[in-house]
Amino acid sequence: MVNILAEKAIQLLQQLISIPSFSREEDQTANTIENFFSENDIKTNRFHNNVWAVNQHFDANKPIVLLNSHHDTVKPNLKYTKDPFQPQIEDGKLFGLGSNDAGGCLVSLIATFTHFYSLENLPFNLVIAATAEEEISGKNGIEALLQHAEFQTLDGRIPFSNWENWQAIVGEPTLLQLAVAEKGLMVLDATANGKAGHAARNEGENAIYKAMQDIAWFSSYEFQKISEWLGKVKMSVTVIETENKAHNVVPAVCQYVVDIRITDAYTHEEVLAIIQKNVQSEVKARSFRLRSSRIDISNPLVKSGIKLGKKPFGSPTSSDKALMPFQALKCGPGDSARSHTADEFIYLNEIEEGIDFYIKMLEGWE
Repeated sequence: MVNILAEKAIQLLQQLISIPSFSREEDQTANTIENFFSENDIKTNRFHNNVWAVNQHFDANKPIVLLNSHHDTVKPNLKYTKDPFQPQIEDGKLFGLGSNDAGGCLVSLIATFTHFYSLENLPFNLVIAATAEEEISGKNGIEALLQHAEFQTLDGRIPFSNWENWQAIVGEPTLLQLAVAEKGLMVLDATANGKAGHAARNEGENAIYKAMQDIAWFSSYEFQKISEWLGKVKMSVTVIETENKAHNVVPAVCQYVVDIRITDAYTHEEVLAIIQKNVQSEVKARSFRLRSSRIDISNPLVKSGIKLGKKPFGSPTSSDKALMPFQALKCGPGDSARSHTADEFIYLNEIEEGIDFYIKMLEGWE
């Protein structure tokens, strides 16, 4: 059975690779996913470029497991030697943009949902959601879908009150290990203010020098609380610029960007408050949306995964898991180290193993 599912999943992934699906431009891959479900006699729903479906024998008295991954991609980087939109199989590898992040996970979850779709007496309900805009943390992806009334009630199957009955498997490449926690993300726009002057004379206040003092603080400061799964909060200055076009002007303004990976030991608000007390630059957070998250080790999904020999860990990267108001396990075939690389690929046997693992993890639900 798994071999047949894997064959169909690989064919679907080849179709998806051949269609450009950059974030906010996923309409054609959404169509392809809808067509796949239709060919397998599964009724789907769509909101924006998010495609979702519910298992055939839904029981409102049972918990709900959401299977989620994304079908958008980043743009191919300049180091590609292969056509990023031409799926190629070589030496057991399927090459193509989005093959690893997160096409292999997506088609493995779709195959898993197809396997369980018509089965009766499951201990849970299954919902599949192939979503958009994950790569840019866009607001018309999983976040919009979770706020959509038809999704909240699963097209009228349940009265919606809260998310306490939900949990999720988020398909991202983790080598099928169990990401029980992941760091959140906060991006800061910082501005150091000085006073313009002529570089040849001893005048002005150099905003770059002021920024350098704060950047030195960002590079050396260590937050006191350390997370069990995620370790320390990590801060990185990633962009710096001034308004100057001429070499002989002392800059009055220096702007820089700080990428902050926040653990479950702090809230975004707490981290921002500590920063504002310690730097002279003006700092503004772009968003507090991408929170750190974790799932209990006692959750049935995690317990089942551990019984299958997989290890829980804390992930330094963020995903759509951060936008879910319920516990979610990040897990999937493929390797995060291959994501966004030139000549991206996934091993064909990783997809087969992913389908097999997802099925066995759900079958082990207690």
